[in-house]
Amino acid sequence: MKGKINAAGKLRLALSGYYGFRNSGDEAVLLSILTALEQAGRRRGVGIEPVVLSGDPAWTERQYGVRAVPRMKLGDVRAALRESDGLISGGGSLLQDATGLGSIPYYLGMLELARWAGKPTFVYAQGIGPVNRGMFRPFIARAFRKAKYVSVRDAESAELLARFGVDRDRVDVVADPVMGLPLPGAGAAGQGSAREPSPAAATAGEGGARESAPAVVGVSVRFWREDHADLDRVAEALKAMAQRRSGVRLRMLPFHHGADEDASRYVMERLGGEAAAELAPTHEAPQEMLREVDGCDLLIGMRLHSLIYAANREVPLMGLSYDPKIDQFLQRLGDRAIGTTDALNPQLFAERAVHLLEDPGAWRIQTYGAIRKLKEEAMRPAERILDYCLPTEGDRS
Repeated sequence: MKGKINAAGKLRLALSGYYGFRNSGDEAVLLSILTALEQAGRRRGVGIEPVVLSGDPAWTERQYGVRAVPRMKLGDVRAALRESDGLISGGGSLLQDATGLGSIPYYLGMLELARWAGKPTFVYAQGIGPVNRGMFRPFIARAFRKAKYVSVRDAESAELLARFGVDRDRVDVVADPVMGLPLPGAGAAGQGSAREPSPAAATAGEGGARESAPAVVGVSVRFWREDHADLDRVAEALKAMAQRRSGVRLRMLPFHHGADEDASRYVMERLGGEAAAELAPTHEAPQEMLREVDGCDLLIGMRLHSLIYAANREVPLMGLSYDPKIDQFLQRLGDRAIGTTDALNPQLFAERAVHLLEDPGAWRIQTYGAIRKLKEEAMRPAERILDYCLPTEGDRS
């Protein structure tokens, strides 16, 4: 069933995800999807009228200027779905059971409610798994087989779905939506990096180090191990970096209000004054955190979206892996994690960090093609969804 353009010339689409909880990464996913849909609709002369299933509808409406409904109030959700032309599920890591048993049933339930309402469903750049409980797998496969369009953010998710029984040919592997997020006020034309060096320009030294200026190193950490040994190792590695490279200023970037701020302070306390460090605000607006990352000379991140923000802005990055999704994203850049929550060599960390600070142009040359490809892929799901929803010439006749 094709979507219907309403009297105002708009297409109504409901969005389901981990929205309204003020997690910078998930909020960036939502804003990126809204932006991509708006841009795709503008190219076709059609407005998009989104309604977001949110944990805090009032906040979501203020933040993004869109309609939102309480994600846990069944009556409100059902009404929103009946009024919509389809449901978009994603992006992010929605279908996983590592954080508890509630996530998979909830998001599959939203897809089922949409189908009961006779609406098409679309899966938008999700990261699938881990799915440790076999009982969930046939239900995921069933929901995805019934979806009109399925996209995932990495090849590993596509292979996992294939093992569950979803035809591999139906699954589009794309980039995380946040690769397409522009800086505030940049709009569609501002999606490229502010640095934007071509490979030739970078070779000529345009992307060289700023030897005389203090180097700003963004650091995104989170609590993971109960004993916090991973964060202890991060502090030691940061001290080793500061000892090898004078003039480094650490800027701790909390991507989740509360917990990440506490994790950042934990690391700062263990630096012992051996490295200058400051705590950035926890920005509610995703693009403000993107601006923070854009101001860094190097980004060291545990949070997936801290690394995606850095790649978006062509800021050299080093990933610390606590989850396969970190490794999968780094692989798409032709890179690998500098360490994990179980092992981190301070000297190797410091050597790599200093190299990136002193020759960022080489990193940009190395990743130029991969980043361009990811930015292009980030826009594809919105285009494919509108391909399905908008009436063709034959439908209009």
